[in-house]
Amino acid sequence: MRCLLVALALLAAPLWSAPASAQSRSQLGPLCTTDTTPADQMVDACSKIIALKAFKGEQLATVYFWRAVGWNKKGDYAKVIADTTEAIRLQPSQAVYNLRGSAYYDKGDYDIAIADFDDALKLGPASGIIFHNRGNAWRGKGDYPKAIADYDLSIKADPRSAFSFQNRGIAKEALGDLDGALADINQAIRLDPTLPQPLINRTAIWRAKNDLDRAIADGSEAIRLAKDKPPVNIMTPPNSVLISAYTHRALAYEAKGDYARAKDDYNATLAIVASDAGSKANQATAKVRLSLVTDAAAPIPREAPPPTTQPTAAPAPQQAGAAPVSPAPSPAPATRGTRMALVIGNGAYAHVKALPNPPNDARAVAKSLRDIGFTVSEGVDLDRAAMQKMTREFLRAAARAQVALVYYAGHGVQIDGRNYLIPVDVELKPGTRMTDAMIDMDTITAGLDDQVRTNILILDACRNNPMAQQTASAGSSRGIEGASGLAAPASLGSGATLGAGTLIAFATAPGQVALDGEGANSPFSAALSRHLGTPGLEVQQMLTRVRAEVVSTTKNKQVPWSNSSLLGEVYLAEK
Repeated sequence: MRCLLVALALLAAPLWSAPASAQSRSQLGPLCTTDTTPADQMVDACSKIIALKAFKGEQLATVYFWRAVGWNKKGDYAKVIADTTEAIRLQPSQAVYNLRGSAYYDKGDYDIAIADFDDALKLGPASGIIFHNRGNAWRGKGDYPKAIADYDLSIKADPRSAFSFQNRGIAKEALGDLDGALADINQAIRLDPTLPQPLINRTAIWRAKNDLDRAIADGSEAIRLAKDKPPVNIMTPPNSVLISAYTHRALAYEAKGDYARAKDDYNATLAIVASDAGSKANQATAKVRLSLVTDAAAPIPREAPPPTTQPTAAPAPQQAGAAPVSPAPSPAPATRGTRMALVIGNGAYAHVKALPNPPNDARAVAKSLRDIGFTVSEGVDLDRAAMQKMTREFLRAAARAQVALVYYAGHGVQIDGRNYLIPVDVELKPGTRMTDAMIDMDTITAGLDDQVRTNILILDACRNNPMAQQTASAGSSRGIEGASGLAAPASLGSGATLGAGTLIAFATAPGQVALDGEGANSPFSAALSRHLGTPGLEVQQMLTRVRAEVVSTTKNKQVPWSNSSLLGEVYLAEK
């Protein structure tokens, strides 16, 4: 359950005292204002009451509130917001602010949701339910200490609130306190053993502890409960519990190497209609993981590039325009605790201006990562087929890694709000879809978003749009020149979000270009490879040092930029 409903007595006021032509007044009022009424009947009854134009002020606000409840049951959050906004205009109330805040939460608009919950609390009295809902919104923003503080207040108001114990456990898990999280989740299960949601969250905890059999058992029980008795609380988004249960069990099956059952669960996830942001994020992950496990189960086509190996020494530098180097075989399946990296440097472009330094940059960064204990998959000057194969093999192997790092140097673009990495064989032709020739960064991020690892993505690439589909000009920068820069990656395609425990670092600020440099390496990658191995340097402090060096080296022409949802301090090189 994401949010809970608080309905005040005034919202249960009789609404059937006015005449009704199509239905008797004894039917319309109860159908509109009874929370067990099916969604379509509730919306229809409330709409007919509104059409009578017999009510105004507080009574009309009440009708709009209950119609919003009906829309909420259907998962139509835009209409929930429209009706609750009208109800607030007519007569503000704690219940209406709470409902609208919950709809904003389910849409992923956490700041607006928090503002609505704040307004609900101002109208009083203090409500454990609203503290719980506001805690959810803080958790959605990644502010876990504030979320825990609100769940504490909710539990103080109602010590038997299973969902507040559950969600406090989720926040503790996000902060790395697995034992504290497990204690809270266990308490939620004791308080209400019929709820599937706490079992789903315990599935994630067992997976983080690498106890995959327990994870699968809890996921299976959660699915059984969700099917036997679907959640009926009107604040639980339709189908969200079952989608989450299938996704988490699938991830546990995949981590165990049972690809057949993982594939079945991912297919089940995608077959369900999603309405809320969280469910869409789960489906974005399921879509990528399904593709990966499907590939793993199928034989490798004969025309596919040869398997890759990890080179023990850097190959000789390649001249621009040379034939692509096949990536080396992906490592054996990782064990929990492994730190893995995917490093790609593309410079020998055939149809846009070549970049001399990305191959050098990739080799330098790969060496620095190996020196501090990372298992590295390294590729230089990859065409689309090789780049896609190497990326997918990395994502598949990283399913059991503790830290996954992706580094890319070369051309990159932003198209319609999504980031794309550019293989060396890209050719932009009139009448063709540019994105078909590129690698979608959202797919990589969604493939890593499963809540139990630290993900670090570092892009030494420009993030500008192409000027037009029929041109592909490139200068001495790492971008195919474009008219506008990329906005901060606050969200991903297909409803996925920037998952907890993820850091994305760019060589340059939004709307700017990353310089290729005049020496053997770009300014950003030269600084990065120097600071990566510094012992005891926390990763964000490391990036701060890199930023200062790049700004100084480029005389303020380039300012590296990052976006983080890391949950604690991360050290790439041991203290």
